[in-house]
Amino acid sequence: MPGLIRRRLYATFKGPAAALAVVLAVGTVGYRIVGGPENTWLDCFYMTFITIATIGFGEVIDLSHSQAGRAFTIVVATFGIGVYSFALSKTTAFLIEGEFNLALRRRSMLKRIAKLEGHYILCGIGRVGTNVAHELVATGREYVVIDSNQAHIDAHRERHPEVLWLHGDATDDDLLRDAAIDRASGVFAAVGEDSKNLVITLSAKQLNPGVRVVARCHDVSFIEKIRRVGADAIVSPDFTGGMRIASAMIRPQVVGFLDEMLRSEGHLRVEEVAVAPRHAGRRLGEIAHRGPDHVVLAIRAGSAWRFNPDEDFMLQGGEVVVAMATPDGRRDLEARFA
Repeated sequence: MPGLIRRRLYATFKGPAAALAVVLAVGTVGYRIVGGPENTWLDCFYMTFITIATIGFGEVIDLSHSQAGRAFTIVVATFGIGVYSFALSKTTAFLIEGEFNLALRRRSMLKRIAKLEGHYILCGIGRVGTNVAHELVATGREYVVIDSNQAHIDAHRERHPEVLWLHGDATDDDLLRDAAIDRASGVFAAVGEDSKNLVITLSAKQLNPGVRVVARCHDVSFIEKIRRVGADAIVSPDFTGGMRIASAMIRPQVVGFLDEMLRSEGHLRVEEVAVAPRHAGRRLGEIAHRGPDHVVLAIRAGSAWRFNPDEDFMLQGGEVVVAMATPDGRRDLEARFA
């Protein structure tokens, strides 16, 4: 961090500092020539400084009888005041946009995160994480991004300015706590390193054993390790990509249907909603069956599936309703079955 601050200081102030130094040096030498050797170098420097700083003190060097001296003062003031003002504005901007402002923004971000419940934590907003975030946005789900690369966060914020984000290493337990993992519904371990995804999974499960963790994994040798530390699901982009390529060849219409669903303006998705125990013994038609924003496709009870259930289907607590729904339709179903 100190090295980063030094680089920012150098990049911000090298131009204004060099210009200010040139004006001060030229002014000091010029007043020495105009005022004569009876004026010290300090007097000449002081005269230059109060001129460009517009302090308004009386002339240290008497220019009342020197037309050349007054003309020189006008030149020094014209260039010096401009350079001095520019340097001052750079300093102000650095303070406002610097560490102080970052601290304020982080505090504001933490306050907004503190209000979340049932949200998702997305660890890693690179190529894979960006697609995950787009799906969360499309389906109206709240999420918090954690990434150690500020450039990745900034790139995502260009498209989604209101995104909640934290800059840092997602393997840090304190950062996961800041993201309100105790109230989160799920964690995506989607950084580029399998070893870090393993640690994120372990940390998430230790901080909130009930949270669902989906981890990204490239190296197949890590899959079993990540599963042992608690991952609920593990996705290999290489394996999934291969399956998608094969499906596009042997079942193109199915793939085309799914693609069209993902591209639809209504953000239609196949969603799942858990049935609360209080609905045990009730008919499906009493709660929800068909509607303008959802269609019930199946119900899963344990390992058994009931496809296209009718309205007289008797529900049991703990079952999962699978429906095709818009974001509004999903929220309606969640309210009905809660």
